[in-house]
Amino acid sequence: MELKEKVALITGSSRGIGKAIAIELGKMGATVIGADINQEMANEIDVYVKEHGFQGQGIVMDVTNPDSITAALDVIRQKYGAPAVLINNAGITRDNLMLRMKPEQWQAVINTNLTAAYNVSQACLRDMVKARWGRIVNMASVVACIGNAGQANYSASKAGLIAFGKSLAQEVASRGITVNAIAPGFIETKMTQALTEAQRETLLQTIPMRSIGEPIDIANAVGFLVSSKASYITGVTLHVNGGMFMA
Repeated sequence: MELKEKVALITGSSRGIGKAIAIELGKMGATVIGADINQEMANEIDVYVKEHGFQGQGIVMDVTNPDSITAALDVIRQKYGAPAVLINNAGITRDNLMLRMKPEQWQAVINTNLTAAYNVSQACLRDMVKARWGRIVNMASVVACIGNAGQANYSASKAGLIAFGKSLAQEVASRGITVNAIAPGFIETKMTQALTEAQRETLLQTIPMRSIGEPIDIANAVGFLVSSKASYITGVTLHVNGGMFMA
């Protein structure tokens, strides 16, 4: 029960990796606050929080809207206390080749994947500094390090997230706050499940372990980074990718 009496806020957590992270932190004793962009997704979070018997709830939060973040955090603080653990997991893709990429495709990805981490981290940081304890984990991607054709916007946002975390880690380390990133490789999600057998086989050839990861692989890495076992680790990017990129 590493996180007993700690409030953990996980953005983008109605399904997939975010859901797996929320469940893992709940098992570690945290009060789980799962945030997503609309009430339907917040309701999905409520369901699995109750099914697992965790304290906490789903909450509507548009991570690109500072007013929405403020409103959600006011509810969280009044009901449960300030978040001590923040997982910046919310993210989107708007893939296109650079020659065809529309400005709105670029901006939507930067706003949701990068600027949102600034928005939510800053909103949570004052309470962490006051408590002299905090854990922030930013969800990056393997493509932040290797790039990917058709994903200039996504790759840039995730690379920016890594640099953002390194800088923030230096600012808050003396306050007992660690800031790290996780860079997943290919993980079983709706996107990978939609691949044809031929596409899947081509993908597997790029992964030395010859398998696609599961959401629990990322959740386990998050659990480690927010635990006491990682209390002297900050500013680090942990690559979880089956060997497709070796830092």
